[in-house]
Amino acid sequence: MKNSRKNLIDNIKQIQQRKNVVILAHFYQVSEIQDIADFVGDSLALAQHAYETNAEIILFAGVHFMAETAKILNPGKKVILPDLEAGCSLADSCPPAEFKKFKKEHPDHIVISYINCSAQIKALSDIICTSSNAVNVVNSYPEDQKLIFAPDKNLGNYINNITGRKMVLWNGTCEVHDIINTEAIIDLKKAHPDAKLLAHPECKAVVLELADFVGSTTSLLNFSKQDPSEKFIVATETGILHAMRKASPEKEFFIVPTDETCSCNDCPYMKKNTLEKILAALENEKPEIILEKRLLEKAKKPVLKMLQLS
Repeated sequence: MKNSRKNLIDNIKQIQQRKNVVILAHFYQVSEIQDIADFVGDSLALAQHAYETNAEIILFAGVHFMAETAKILNPGKKVILPDLEAGCSLADSCPPAEFKKFKKEHPDHIVISYINCSAQIKALSDIICTSSNAVNVVNSYPEDQKLIFAPDKNLGNYINNITGRKMVLWNGTCEVHDIINTEAIIDLKKAHPDAKLLAHPECKAVVLELADFVGSTTSLLNFSKQDPSEKFIVATETGILHAMRKASPEKEFFIVPTDETCSCNDCPYMKKNTLEKILAALENEKPEIILEKRLLEKAKKPVLKMLQLS
């Protein structure tokens, strides 16, 4: 088994080098994909890396909206996603036609959209943000400027609380973070009273109120490295534990379970990508992300505005 995995990885690396491919992976990918990637990061860092790459082909080990963002920033490059079915419940919660109508109901509002949305929603936005820079993006507008925040209502509510704003929120959520419940957290806190709770702002407000630290995926990772605590309860997707354990092998990490029978909190879409699919994608240079030129141009403006602000 070990030899077959090694051969698989060797084949991936050989094709990657021959075709000048950069492999970008999100922290929520399985550990073996994170380990072969050229760069692993959260949505902001991945967008920045995609914008700066000199590679001829971008293979995105993530979900559909992330690969779309890479294509938006690199319209002349080939962007491939190992599995086109690797979608996003949060992006799906904001249908473009319905959001366009919602936007028309608030004609004097600036639209700030979380990067976890489709290219169509990005094209309807004034600026994009990530959980890393959302507060800075919001604060870049005058206090009297009316704002719409989409599609994540939990993140939007969190930013409203921090900034004192009253942004109009689209009613969308990430199914992975929205199902994290307080009972599981309380049970873990009882079992590990000396552990600190780290939570992603896509979680519900009641979870964030219990947290010792709230931040983006990268911020959670950095906090776990820098904080002297030896135990951490983590309220986000399971994949981040790989990076946390690699960075701090002497520390203990406990993921908040989704229910009474499962100790994991996996995103089913992130986990659709596999090494086998990556190899096939490299060999065939598909599935390829294809976006209409006009949509690319419209969506690129708010994404670039975010990158310039960041």
